[in-house]
Amino acid sequence: MISMKRIKGVTPVIIDTNALIMKIEYRIDFEEELAVLLGGNEILIPSTVLDELKNIENKNAKAALKFAERYRVIESVKRGDDAILSLALKLNAVVVTNDRELRNRLKEKELKVIYIRQRSYLAMDVP
Repeated sequence: MISMKRIKGVTPVIIDTNALIMKIEYRIDFEEELAVLLGGNEILIPSTVLDELKNIENKNAKAALKFAERYRVIESVKRGDDAILSLALKLNAVVVTNDRELRNRLKEKELKVIYIRQRSYLAMDVP
């Protein structure tokens, strides 16, 4: 489990399963796009996301898993969207997702959401 302490000037960023797959599918440079939107950031991958990627049988999911394993994995007790929401609240993290239902839940909690726009770049919803 990661420490809940934030590093000054570094924004924690949680990436969900569908965003990771779309990153591969549309060849989006997350690191560059996140740096433009947020400045200093740390990409965090919930363990539930890795579990989901391991169970999807297609080449984009396999490539997304390989990409995700480069970053710090944070243990999640809950599963799926509930895990992402819970971790985002604990860490006051920005979440990258294109899942409409999850985006709405995050916005209700006044959390920042980044999503893939026009299959080519990242954009941010700010509460």
